Formats: sequence, C-alpha cells, structure tokens
Amino acid sequence: MSSVDRFFRISERGSTFSREIRGGFATFFTMAYILVLNPIILGSAKDKFGDTLDPVQLTTATALVAAVMTVIMGVGGNLPLALAAGLGLNAVVAFQIAPLMSWDDAMGLVVLEGLLICVLVVTGLREAVMHAIPQPLKQAISVGIGLFIAFIGFVDAGFVTRIPDAANTTVPVQLGSTGNLTGWPILVFCLGVLLTIGLLARRVKGAILISIVVMTAVALLINSLADIKTWGLTTPEWPEKLVDTPDFGLIGQFSLFGAFGETTVITVVLLVFTLVLSDFFDTMGTVVGVSAEAGLLDEEGKVPGLGRVLLIDGAAAVAGGASSSSSATSYIESAAGVGEGARTGFSNLVTGGLFALALFLGPLLTIVPLQAAAPALVAVGFLMMTQVKHIDWDKYEIAIPAFLTIAVMPFTYSITNGIGAGFVAYVLIKTVLGKAKEVHWLLWGTSALFLIYFAIDPIEQLFGVK
Repeated sequence: MSSVDRFFRISERGSTFSREIRGGFATFFTMAYILVLNPIILGSAKDKFGDTLDPVQLTTATALVAAVMTVIMGVGGNLPLALAAGLGLNAVVAFQIAPLMSWDDAMGLVVLEGLLICVLVVTGLREAVMHAIPQPLKQAISVGIGLFIAFIGFVDAGFVTRIPDAANTTVPVQLGSTGNLTGWPILVFCLGVLLTIGLLARRVKGAILISIVVMTAVALLINSLADIKTWGLTTPEWPEKLVDTPDFGLIGQFSLFGAFGETTVITVVLLVFTLVLSDFFDTMGTVVGVSAEAGLLDEEGKVPGLGRVLLIDGAAAVAGGASSSSSATSYIESAAGVGEGARTGFSNLVTGGLFALALFLGPLLTIVPLQAAAPALVAVGFLMMTQVKHIDWDKYEIAIPAFLTIAVMPFTYSITNGIGAGFVAYVLIKTVLGKAKEVHWLLWGTSALFLIYFAIDPIEQLFGVK
C-alpha cells in the first residue's frame, strides 16, 4: 500500500485511502445518470437514412468508455477527474450532425474532433491557452462552475423547472413543476440537502456519500409505500434482475472521412469547430475548477501534469466517437468526489471500477434516483462558490469579466458560454482602458474564436449551411 500511496501521492496531497474511496463512490453516484441519459438522447435520434442506435448497445458503450478513460485519467493524470459521454456534445451529435449523414459518419466526426484536440495538446497550444488565463478569471471559472453545478442539482431533482413557452411568461424557471414544491421525490431532495449541509457544517467525514446512501434508502422505502407517477430518469426500486449482459455491437462502428461525402466541406468544418470549441473549453473549466477546489493548483494557478490530463481528455473524445457513445469528456460532477476528500487519481480507480461493474450490474447500480444524488451537487456548488473571495471586485477590468463568467454559466447552462463571455469582456475592457498590450496573444485568438462561436448561426447562413 505504501508504494500505491507514493505513486498517487495520496499522503503528500493530504488525503487518505478512505477519503479517496469515498470520493470515488460519490463521483460515480452523482454522474451515474449518464448511463440512462446518454442512451435516451442518442437512441431517440435518427440519422439521415432513418436509422437509430440500439439503447442496450449504447448503455454498454457509455459504461465501457467511462470505465476505461476514468481509470486512465487516474493512473496517467493523477487527478480525481472522471470522464464519460459529454452532455450537450451528445445532443449536438444526435440532433445537429446525425440528420445530415449516417451514424457512422457522425461518430467519425467525433473521432476527428478528438484527434484534433490531441494535436492541439501535443503542440502545446491547449496547455498554453490555459496558462494564459489570468488567475482571477480562473477563480471566476471555478465560482461559475459552482453555481452551474448547484443549478444542475436543483434542475435534476425537479426543485427548479422550466416554465413551458406556452405559458407566455418572461419568467424562465419556477419553483417545482407548478410554482410549488409537490410530490415525494422533491421531499427526498429537500431532506437530502438539509442532511448534507448539516453533516458538512459538523465536518462529518463522508458527509456527501452518507447523504446519498441514506436518501437512496429513504427513496426506496417511499417508492414501495407511496403511489408515485415518476421519479424522472431513475426509479428507486429493486430491479427484476441484478445482472445484465453487455452488448459491444457499436464498438468500432465509425467512418473517419465519410461525412465529406454526405455534406459540404464547409458544413463539416463548422460542425467539427463547434465540437472542438465546446469540448476544449468545457474541459478547461472543469479541470481548473476541480483542481482549484481540491487545492491542487500551484502558486501560479497551474494544474499539475496538465499536459497528460489534456491529452487523456482528448483521447476520451476519440474513444467516445469510436464506440458510438459520443465524445467523452471530463465531468464537473467529479467535484462531488473532491468534496468527499478525493485529491488523487486513486479515487478514479473506484469510480472507473463502478462503471465497469455497470457493464454487468447496470440495473443495480442505477437505483439511486437523481433526487438522492442531486443534494451532493448543491453542496459542492457551495464549496466551489467560496473561491469568490479571492477576486478583487473593486478592480472593474477583472471584476466585470469575472462577473460575466460566473453569471453566464448557470444562466445559459454551459461552461463554454461562460468562459467565452468572460474572455471577450476581458479583452474588450483591457482595450478600451488602453491596456491591450497586457492581454496575452492567445487570449486575443481565443476571444476571436468565441466571437465566431457566438455568431455561428449567421455564419452558417452566410455559407449556406442552413
């Protein structure tokens, strides 16, 4: 065990094996929903020829990629950073790319995106961009992610819901599904939040994991006694069978350059650009945010072993496309494991191991309802929010970009959008103050790319893509 300790630097980073194990479990249970959600998103879409992907095969592919890449990140990157099919990215693949070509061609574009990201890593460009970001903006990214992840928790649990457009109201979200909190599932979530914050306040070890386990047990009991219409994606009930047979039929089903024969070159370029930019900056924000919360950034705000971490993340995108489970990326829910004390890649062995078990024990490992796991995201949001104190709010040239970064992430449900808004505002304000020379040239370049990203719709219309 001492050799394992030295390899992962567990004691050196102030952690213990028990903390790492608890963190691994917490991370898995807060992101296990992807085993249900990814097959739903990809399986509900049709490609250009009307073909669909098999949900059982999608579940297998999703679990396999998450298991393998999470373990590789743990061993190679030594960060408590789990990976799985990226939400948002899978929707782009399902509803924007697949209708233009076959599924094989669409997944080939995902592989190309991952390879391009790996090239950016090998050339040092991706790491250089991260190092060029001012420290206060990195702190703002962490705070914004904190609010974003808390918002995810509230939405996933049904505590906050979107008001349908048919309501003809300017209010975008509301309390519960009707403006009030109703139903047993919401009660489970509320009790979970109270239990989690109570345990955190008392500095109880394993607070987040204890809350998930206890509230899952409560949910199982309630579901057996009450008549509940729906819990959402995951229903807390013992499955009819504990073991399921994985189906690896989608592995390797991709065409690397087939898309060029189905649509125009400019369309392919714009689609790959959208995937690369989203994946690039989602990962950047996640790596910075999780590392900062774990206290792993050095004096200059740099992530340890960043090059390896980014290369593994790029390889995960390739693996996701090659398995037809969409681009895999680093998960912000990893912060739940950090909240449990995880500080090294050893926790990834636990998380990855649980995803591997999900290949065969999927029915058992997905009984945790979102209402029992979501309180962990709210608690982690608080923990990440505390970094707001390090930002100099009296210095407008950094305070305004920081504010936009923090606000845009939860309001647009996107890490990438928040980073883009912050970058563009930072460059603009520095310029109008006559301090343009203080802006790193890479921030000028990435800000220009974000302007293209935000204006992608008129650009696509200009080139006849739409």
